[in-house]
Amino acid sequence: MARQPGFDSFGFGDKLAGEGEVREKFWRTAKKAARQIPFMEEVVAAYYCALDKDTPMRAKGILLAALGYFVLPIDFIPDVIFGLGFTDDLAVLTAAITAVSSHITPAHRQAARDAIADKD
Repeated sequence: MARQPGFDSFGFGDKLAGEGEVREKFWRTAKKAARQIPFMEEVVAAYYCALDKDTPMRAKGILLAALGYFVLPIDFIPDVIFGLGFTDDLAVLTAAITAVSSHITPAHRQAARDAIADKD
């Protein structure tokens, strides 16, 4: 996944430990969940919003907590349970995206569309 301009992980560039691993886990989980989460484009836009250095820290914290829950293998409802696995993730992501929706910009949504098209 190519870096999107302006989304440089809070202004620290490549200096964050494990950033590549987090990105890889996000895309792996996103690809697995794409068919089960009807608003995946908004989830990916939230991902780019969380990485945007211009996003306020409170919004980043909310989004990173929700995205972290999304990518972690341990859930309240395990993701491997067919039909139910992503329901807890849906609830957490919906709440987080709703809480910070004013910070998800058209640029984040465009980056999400581009990334999703690139992953197909």
